[in-house]
Amino acid sequence: MERSLVLVKPDAVQRALAGQVISRLENKGLKIVAMKMLHMDTNLAEQHYAIHKGKPFFDELVSFISSSPLIAVVFQGENAVQIIRQMMGETDPVRAPAGTIRGDFGIDVGHNLVHGSDSPENAGKEIDLFFSAKEILDYDRELDRWVY
Repeated sequence: MERSLVLVKPDAVQRALAGQVISRLENKGLKIVAMKMLHMDTNLAEQHYAIHKGKPFFDELVSFISSSPLIAVVFQGENAVQIIRQMMGETDPVRAPAGTIRGDFGIDVGHNLVHGSDSPENAGKEIDLFFSAKEILDYDRELDRWVY
């Protein structure tokens, strides 16, 4: 089974949308295998967004993601990365279709509620930034035999 990191960003937490974001992904059949709330520090934010270092929006990204608490979640399921990315919608909420998280709740590119890993390879790296192996739980759900 594939895993993906989802960050319910500070704007979603502040707007009381965290439950809806997590619920939509869970209702799709994805399984939560790790979750925690944290206030990301600048060092972790810079590591997480390292791919964007040197770009004009890097400092703004780091500042925003570390401005307030967020919720980090590891979801597991077949094609988890692709499913989550489709359910999130376009990065720019104005272009995100209705029915997606960003299309329904997003305000602008800088406040688009949620981050999801963009590939299985990056998911592994991102998960390792936020969770130790001991924090990720492997368990059976009766539901899984109906979903998969």
